[in-house]
Amino acid sequence: MIVNERETPEGLLVAVCDEDVLGETFEEGELSLTVTEEFYGGDAVDESAVIDSLAQASVANIVGTRAVELAVEAGFVDEANVLEVGATLHAQLLRMQ
Repeated sequence: MIVNERETPEGLLVAVCDEDVLGETFEEGELSLTVTEEFYGGDAVDESAVIDSLAQASVANIVGTRAVELAVEAGFVDEANVLEVGATLHAQLLRMQ
C-alpha cells in the first residue's frame, strides 16, 4: 500500500491507496474518483505502517479494496460507510477532537 502524510492546520492528513489503483479513475453513476499521484503518491509501506498512520490521522482518505478492508478490520472505518466506486472501494475518516 502507499501512504502519503501531510500536516495541515486541522491536523495530520493521511492518504492511503492500494498500489494498483494509483493513477486510475473509477466511476459509479455521477461519482468519479481519480487516484492522483499528487494526492495519494507517497511511500510503499506494509500493513502495520498503514495502521500506525491511520491511528495518528485527523483526516484520512482511503482507496482500494485491500486498503479499505484493512481500515475496517482495524476499526478505523465502519463498513456501512464504505463506498463502492466502480471496481474499487473508498472510505474517509474524520476524527473529531
